[in-house]
Amino acid sequence: MSTPAPGATVGQTVTHRRYVSHHEAHYGGSLLDGAFVLGLFGDVATEMCLRTDGDEGLLAGYSSVAFQAPVRAGDVVEVTATITRVGTRSRTLDLRAWVCCRSAPEVSDSAGCVLDPPLLVVQATADVVVPARP
Repeated sequence: MSTPAPGATVGQTVTHRRYVSHHEAHYGGSLLDGAFVLGLFGDVATEMCLRTDGDEGLLAGYSSVAFQAPVRAGDVVEVTATITRVGTRSRTLDLRAWVCCRSAPEVSDSAGCVLDPPLLVVQATADVVVPARP
């Protein structure tokens, strides 16, 4: 049974983690394109809207995107959306992506390691819009 969405509050956070397969590598050196992380940001923003407003919402736009380090095949990426502003129908989200684990092919084909601390690879600010509440 579903429960009604509680409404958005500043500081509310949603987090996803995803293993990056070698099929998703786009460039030499097993690098991924920047659109990969933007797609993950869309997914975590959608869950945020579902949790806060009971609707998938729409991404209105990014006011900033900063690519700070590469994402590679074999990485485990964690993306987080945190609400920083709540309007009547809009919400501003702080979006961040970290590499938590990275493959280590220099050790063996299946080796990897946990990054402590995780490596911040992309951060962005986005606005989403949700339908008016009845």
